[in-house]
Amino acid sequence: MAKANKRTPPVDDNASASPGRRRFMTALVAMVPTIASATDLTRPAAAAASLPGPSERVPDILPNRPARARDIGIRTGVLSPGPMNAITDVAGVAVGHVTLNEGDSIRTGVTAILPHGGNLFQEKVPAGFARGNGFGKFAGSTQIEELGEIETPIVLTNTLSVAEGIAGCVEWTLSHPGNEQVVSVNAVVGETNDHYLNDIRARAVLKQHVLDAIRTATNGPVMEGSVGAGTGTQAFGWKGGIGTSSRILPTGLGGYTVGALVQTNYGGTLSIDGTPVGQLLGRYYLKDEIDDHGGDGSVVIVIGTDAPLSDRNLTRMARRAFLGIARTGSSMANGSGDYAICFSTALPVRRTRERRQNVATFAEVPNEMVSPLFQAVSEAVEEAVYNAMLMASTVSGRDNHRLDAISPRVVKDTIARYRGQNTAG
Repeated sequence: MAKANKRTPPVDDNASASPGRRRFMTALVAMVPTIASATDLTRPAAAAASLPGPSERVPDILPNRPARARDIGIRTGVLSPGPMNAITDVAGVAVGHVTLNEGDSIRTGVTAILPHGGNLFQEKVPAGFARGNGFGKFAGSTQIEELGEIETPIVLTNTLSVAEGIAGCVEWTLSHPGNEQVVSVNAVVGETNDHYLNDIRARAVLKQHVLDAIRTATNGPVMEGSVGAGTGTQAFGWKGGIGTSSRILPTGLGGYTVGALVQTNYGGTLSIDGTPVGQLLGRYYLKDEIDDHGGDGSVVIVIGTDAPLSDRNLTRMARRAFLGIARTGSSMANGSGDYAICFSTALPVRRTRERRQNVATFAEVPNEMVSPLFQAVSEAVEEAVYNAMLMASTVSGRDNHRLDAISPRVVKDTIARYRGQNTAG
């Protein structure tokens, strides 16, 4: 595992490298300060890109108070987040949740992501899809792979409620003016299995819940943690949930925004910003070969960008999402369903009725300029996972099962001690 408190990109001194790659690496290196000896999260360190700068004092965190990663000094990667540090930093993207917390056994919900606020069926957006380990159910994925486009909201829920997710997407689509002649809808629904806390066989999610999540979606800050489709999910043996983050490229690299939203429900050996937090706190996959903090589970990743991209390059971006998941400590185990979907909201590549019926020309980001977007994806996904865990609350549910939230204060202190020990050594 990496023990450094930041990632320094390699300098590309190969004279034969492509112009696009040279521009990308030059910009990244310029963004990362010279290496120095900062070792903890409690004081500013101009030398550490992942730590707060002199004007970014890390606030004291109460032991049981949820906090986002940046609230405790974790600065993942080298690129800057957007104003909300959320997928909704991509203009037009909206997110809605319905959370079901009923009795002592229903702990589930729905999260809906809308690429734009118009008629998605008539103004489809280009998209790409990728899988890590494919133990899961992702409705609509084969048509996305075949046609490279999305025509409904993206709905996340639990494994046994995919059918309700589809029904909600279809009804929402058919209800739109202009869709009176529509007879086929490719609903996009992802899932993870929340049966540990949730009585999943009760199938508490209804079509109306899906419609409510879609209709109440907003473009503002996104609720995180034990909410929506993340109400009953876990991460590395702690409470997981919904998390989000974003990155904005420097103007010289296009100035594009990339946002990610995750539904975590997977395991492994938790690593936060290069620190083996799971090992240090004694909770990780294969510990003593008997502890049940396994690597199985699932994660669904939704990525949006305003960069004008082809569906082929959006697929390439979706694949890079698993770099961020790997950095958190996942090995994508046999029982894990790991899926990523990536779409572009850019008007030049939007698939309107007119463009679908005629030969069209449009501007798109070429291959030589997509590497910074790959970097943005991996960084945003990694931080979104941290936010999902750190913003979660402890939840009890079915059969008195309980998942404790990881304490942001404990995480902050653990990282500081680990970095201090390694520097001292």
